[in-house]
Amino acid sequence: MTRERRLSLLKMLPGLAVSGFFIWWTYVRVGPSGKRGFDAAAFRGLHVAGPMWIVGVLLFGVAGYTMRCYRSYAMLRSRGAKFSVCARVFMTSLAANNVLPLRIGDVMRIFNYAGDVNATPSIVLSTVILEKLLDVFALAVLFVTTMQFSVRVSAHVRTLAEIGLAISVAGLLVMVFGAQTLAGPLEKLFAKSANAKVKKIEHWVMLALDCVRQIGVAGTLMLVLYSAVAWVCECLMYVSIAKAIGLTSAPVGPWQATAEANLSFLIPSSPGGIGPFELACKDAMTRASASPAASAIYGLLVHVWLIAGITLVGGVLFLAHRVHLARRRPLLEEIETLPVELP
Repeated sequence: MTRERRLSLLKMLPGLAVSGFFIWWTYVRVGPSGKRGFDAAAFRGLHVAGPMWIVGVLLFGVAGYTMRCYRSYAMLRSRGAKFSVCARVFMTSLAANNVLPLRIGDVMRIFNYAGDVNATPSIVLSTVILEKLLDVFALAVLFVTTMQFSVRVSAHVRTLAEIGLAISVAGLLVMVFGAQTLAGPLEKLFAKSANAKVKKIEHWVMLALDCVRQIGVAGTLMLVLYSAVAWVCECLMYVSIAKAIGLTSAPVGPWQATAEANLSFLIPSSPGGIGPFELACKDAMTRASASPAASAIYGLLVHVWLIAGITLVGGVLFLAHRVHLARRRPLLEEIETLPVELP
């Protein structure tokens, strides 16, 4: 293992500390009621209250991630990429992100699998950046919309959320319709700084704009639609899990939990977003009048399901591909060849 790679692994320690803090706050800390977040009695009482909702969990989960795979394919099909290959690469990267530090799944997707989709690492990086922007936009819309139906949100927080949504919408519209003319002014703005990190941000922004320009306005709007469908399916999966375990809350609860929990991935933490995800789920469901103890268990259950399901599917696709190509190179050795920095 090289010195650079050892230093990179050391960088995951703050993330582990963040996850540890959130786990403590959510499940170990004694709250104002005098009880810990994790209620052993409530956990022992966990049971399947609606077996048919398990079918919904599976169907909506498959539909949502299939749509996200198709979105990835839509951004790369002009390069001659196949849907099956894009789906394998996308799910493999998600699985790697769940079990490996420093978002290595995304790095592998950019470098190791760029050739699989007939693209260069820079092109794949531009699609990853655009994908993240679309997800943040969709989740911001979902979060603000569900906030309007929540009675336990202060007017100040609701106003801040609406301002955030307005900024997201404006940014998306500018990116979609102004990508052609936006590059010049941004280059002049970035040219005012000689900071290396600013230059790196400039490079990534220009890659995203170039990706939008190549896809076109109609294609980018379709990507927005694919993102909306994918996240609606994700919401319905959260609803199905709540119904399956008989968790009672306001109807908006699972929808807001979807937005809040997935936005929590923006907080640097351990692989899989362990800690912030559970607290976000609990917070959203408690705000929707669900029991705090049941909400904490719900967040844990949803996260276990997502990590196990995605890791299993991505891992199977990864292993099947390696067997198909008769590769025998260990994964850790493959990771060792990854560059330290993004292109």
